[in-house]
Amino acid sequence: MAAFHLTFTNTSTFILMGIPGLEYFHLWISIPFSFSYFTCLLGNVTLLFVVGKDQTLHKPMYLLIFMLALTDICISNFFMPKALCIFWFDLKDITADGCLTQMFFLHMLAFTQSAIFVLMSFDRYVAICNPLRYTTFLTNARIVKLGFVGLLRSAVLILPLPLLLSRQPFCANRMIAQTHCEHMAVAKLSCGDIRVSSVYSLVVTIVVVALDRTLIFLSYGFIIKAVFRISSNKPNWKALNTCTAHICVMLTSFIPAFFTSLTHRFGQGIAPHIHVILANVYLLLPPMLNPIIYGFHTKELYDKVGKYTCRR
Repeated sequence: MAAFHLTFTNTSTFILMGIPGLEYFHLWISIPFSFSYFTCLLGNVTLLFVVGKDQTLHKPMYLLIFMLALTDICISNFFMPKALCIFWFDLKDITADGCLTQMFFLHMLAFTQSAIFVLMSFDRYVAICNPLRYTTFLTNARIVKLGFVGLLRSAVLILPLPLLLSRQPFCANRMIAQTHCEHMAVAKLSCGDIRVSSVYSLVVTIVVVALDRTLIFLSYGFIIKAVFRISSNKPNWKALNTCTAHICVMLTSFIPAFFTSLTHRFGQGIAPHIHVILANVYLLLPPMLNPIIYGFHTKELYDKVGKYTCRR
């Protein structure tokens, strides 16, 4: 990240406007943001503590939940503190280095989250379709290695974005109509040629999203096919129920992402604050809901959380 400072030109700070058109209501808007943030931290830290402490949960499925909780905490911490500073104290300035660093980590963590979803679907596929090979094929060590590969893939693919922008000249207008530094929002402030950066961003996003979603849909397609075949036309709901929490968590991420993307590309007539609110929902809602979903839909995890919280 030090390279950003050495090559950035023309300006050292940007202005994050928060939610344009709703500045008067920033203090009120901060209430649901704060609630979501602290709920996210409480829920995900609880998951990390329970899964980390209880030896019986040291299994591939729960290690993936642990990784997702850690990713959710990181996303929230790279996004929410600055947003709350804007809402509470009107502190809108962000340094160029800080902006590019925030942009890198938010996009990188989003790709990492997508990779974890792929691993979760693959974990359920092996557990249901090849149960005899599950313990030998998907070991804890292998899951950790695959998680690291997903993180490395995300970092390598996202790193060129801030590096390309750090070499761009920026105009006098430094106002970003957002609560955080998003790639295209920053790129549009440049006075230079951003075609390479824009094309690279679009291609990488399409490739990663298409590949990951395809692998996820194939995994659950094979799972459903196997469950119906094994159960002689009567579906084994107990087997499918092990996938319910994963599917709900994925939907809480995919649906806001879909509507955010849709409004950015085809919502020219939509008010700017709607775009910003949707982008914030995409970053805010999944990290808050994920621990709640896993807590209620995964019985073994629910029992362990109850055990440790009640004991205290």
